[in-house]
Amino acid sequence: MHDGPEHHESASPQSDDSDGFSRRSVLRTAGIAGAGLGLGAFTGGTAQAAPGESAAAAASAAAPKRQGDTMIGVPFEGRGTVRVGIIGLGNRGGSMIDLYLAIPGVRVVALCDPVKDKTAAAAKKVTDAGQPAPATYTKGEHDYEKLLERQDVDFVYVATPWELHFPMAKAAMLNGKHVGVECPIAMELRELWELVDLSERTRRHCMQLENCAYGKNEMRVLRMAHAGLFGQLLHGAGAYNHDLRGMMFDPEYYEGPWRRLWHTRLRGDLYPNHGFGPVANYMDVNRGDRVTHISSFGTPALSLAEYREANMPPGDPSWKETYIGSDRTISLVQTAKGRVIRLEHDVSAPHPYSRINSLGGTKGVFEDYPERIYLEPEHTDYEWKDFAEYAEWDHWLWKEHSDPPGGHGGMDYIMIFRLMQTMQLGLVPDFDVYDAATWTAPVPLSHASIKAKGAPQEIPDFTRGLWEKERPGVDSEKPED
Repeated sequence: MHDGPEHHESASPQSDDSDGFSRRSVLRTAGIAGAGLGLGAFTGGTAQAAPGESAAAAASAAAPKRQGDTMIGVPFEGRGTVRVGIIGLGNRGGSMIDLYLAIPGVRVVALCDPVKDKTAAAAKKVTDAGQPAPATYTKGEHDYEKLLERQDVDFVYVATPWELHFPMAKAAMLNGKHVGVECPIAMELRELWELVDLSERTRRHCMQLENCAYGKNEMRVLRMAHAGLFGQLLHGAGAYNHDLRGMMFDPEYYEGPWRRLWHTRLRGDLYPNHGFGPVANYMDVNRGDRVTHISSFGTPALSLAEYREANMPPGDPSWKETYIGSDRTISLVQTAKGRVIRLEHDVSAPHPYSRINSLGGTKGVFEDYPERIYLEPEHTDYEWKDFAEYAEWDHWLWKEHSDPPGGHGGMDYIMIFRLMQTMQLGLVPDFDVYDAATWTAPVPLSHASIKAKGAPQEIPDFTRGLWEKERPGVDSEKPED
C-alpha cells in the first residue's frame, strides 16, 4: 500500500494498502472478485427482506449465532519478545517494518512478498538493525501460508491489496496467530462476520490497524470528549478526501491497478476507516453506544475517466475500464443514542487533503483541516480559537513520545508502539475485531444504500448486544512501570 505523498507529513493518508503482491496475482484475484458482484455478494444475501425493507438491510440485520465467547476484554498472553511476521512489503509494509524494528522487545522473524527485490530490501533492514536474518517467502501468491504455519510468529502484519486482507486474516487466526490488517479489513459483510466468528472461536485478536485513531489531534479530542469538555455529544464527521488520481494511474506506485479497479466495482465509500474510526472512538461506539444505520449518496463517476483522457496514452490497459465509483460519497450514520456521524470519501477529484475530523456537542465544537475549536463557557464571542491552547489534554503516549519516528506525523509509530506494548505486557488491546468490523461496514453498506437510492441500511451489531457496557479503548491509561 502507499503511505502518502511526503508533503502530507501530518495529514496524509494513513493506511491505504500495500502494493506488495504480484501484478498477476492481483489481476487474477481482481477478476474473480469483480465478476457477478450483485448486491447480495456484498451483504451476505441470506436473510429475507421484510415488506418495504431492502434485501441488503435484511441481510445486515441477521447476526449469525455466536460460535465462541466474546473477545471483548480478552488480554494478550504477555511475552518479553513479540515475534512478528510481515506479509506485503510494498509502499506501506516496506516502510512500516522500520517502526517494528525501532521498538525494543520486537523481532521481525519472517517476511513475505512475491516481489523478491522488495523482500530482499526488507530483510536487509532487519539485519542492519542487528537482528537475525528473517525467513523469507517469495514463491508465488500462496507462499504466505507457509509463513503462517511457523511456530515462532506471535503477530502477523498484513499490508497487501484489499482483496487479500480477508483470506490472510482468516488464515492467520486459523494458524493461531494474532493479526493486524491495514484498512479496510474486508470488502464484504459476510467476511466481516466471519472474521468476528473466527476471532471468537480461535481466541486470537484480529485488529484493524487504524493509525488515525492515534493521531495527536484525534487523541487530544478523544480525551477532551471523555472529560466532558464538549458536553453531551451530538454529531461528528470524518473523511478520506485525498486526490489519488496520479497515484492510481502510476504503474510504478501501486503493484498493478488493483486500487483503481475497485472503482469499477463499487459505488460507495471504499475507504471509510480513517474518518470513521476516530469519531467512533469519540462517541464510544461499541463501548456504550453503537452505530445502527447508514444512508449514502454518491455523485456521478466522472473524474477518473477525465484524468485518463488527459494523461494516459492510447492503448493503455486503463482504457478498457469503466468507472462506477462515485467521485464523492457522502454518508450519514445514526447511533443508538441518536447521534449523527457524517462520512465522506473522495479520491477521484481535485481536493486538498482532509479527513474533516469534527466533533460537536452541547458545549462546543472542534473542526480539523485547519484545526480550530470553540467551547463554552470559556469562549463567548463566537470566534474560532487556537486548538494549541489545549495541549495539556494530550494523551500520555504523545507526552511520552513527543517526536516519534516514521511518517504521518508520528501516528504510525504511536499505534505500533502501543500495540506491541499491550502484547508484551499482556494487556487488552485498545481495539478489537468488533471495532474492525464496525469501521469497515460502510464499504459494502454504502454501496448498497447508493444502489437503493439512499435507503438506510442497518449496520450489524457485531458485539451481539455487548455494546451497551462501557469499557476502555484508545483513551488508555499509562501502564505502571
